[in-house]
Amino acid sequence: MIYRRHWREYGAAIGFAAILGLAVGVAAGASAIEPPLAGALFGALSATMDMAVGMAIIGAIELFLPRTTAGRRLFARPFLVVVLAKALVYLAVVVLVIGGRLGPRVALLAASPETARLLATQIDTAFPRGLLIAVASLVTFLLIMLRHAAQIVGERSFRDIMRGRHHRPHAEDRFFLFVDVVGSTPVAERLGPLAVHRYLDRVFQVASDPVDAHYGEVYQYVGDEMVVTWSVPEGRPGARPLACLFAIEAALAAAAPEFEREFGTVPKIRAALHAGEVVTGEIGGSRRAIVFHGDVMNTTSRIENATRTLGRNFLVSEDALARLEGAGRYSPEDLGSQQLRGREAMVRVYAVRAA
Repeated sequence: MIYRRHWREYGAAIGFAAILGLAVGVAAGASAIEPPLAGALFGALSATMDMAVGMAIIGAIELFLPRTTAGRRLFARPFLVVVLAKALVYLAVVVLVIGGRLGPRVALLAASPETARLLATQIDTAFPRGLLIAVASLVTFLLIMLRHAAQIVGERSFRDIMRGRHHRPHAEDRFFLFVDVVGSTPVAERLGPLAVHRYLDRVFQVASDPVDAHYGEVYQYVGDEMVVTWSVPEGRPGARPLACLFAIEAALAAAAPEFEREFGTVPKIRAALHAGEVVTGEIGGSRRAIVFHGDVMNTTSRIENATRTLGRNFLVSEDALARLEGAGRYSPEDLGSQQLRGREAMVRVYAVRAA
């Protein structure tokens, strides 16, 4: 499922590519084409067109392909196979756009025939197609590798590690949402371990779009459970963790026919939301990771266990509810203070339902 945030990011990517093309086109055109003013104008039009069209095509593939059956089959292949397949497709896009001189052809439409012929000769001399295609292909391949490497550890975690945001451990308030897939054990007994792996993989794939759309970050997968987190400033507006939870439920319901056909069952979820202070920092040697230490995650797990004893699928702690804006639309029902297994202190919990 594609959300508004995905479309905004798609538009932003095209806009960034167009601005980059504009800057490069002005500089290159002014230095290589006479007269410089006409060269700058021509370079701006042609490079902006090339970059925007190229990014529009590649961005559309990145946006839609993972959500198709063919895309899911491709991404089930080994990492190198996926990267090479996408690199070949994107190379074809580069050859089509740059090799076909799409931008210059459009820009030349505004020039007189004589000026167009002169500019076309200067373009071929100043910007050899082979060199442009080689550079663009290399940059595209490196970006594909970088994107897929980031997806392995999580794009936000990858950015944070690159920026050194959590190089020094620090305390912060965070939301933690534990989402448990109900009934995965009977599914495993009926289908076997390989099929249940595909089943859980598909569940978490469906859940990933709502998480991205609501600015969440998948912290980890533990068996049939997914842990999603937000910093409090990121999660507070619009009660994003709760909006995310019910968007996951809706996405799984929309995908129910597909699950029924392939696995003979429709996934259901239970979930718990809690918030509090954790220590965030990087750990590890050859493999770096961002981790969260504190009692909040253990408490969230205990609250998720309480969904069974309390007979409610979605529970929220008082600490989490107090940090959310607009949570009232989820009709929180006060279930009182509960004694959670393994904890001395009582925790007040609320049941919530879709708005």
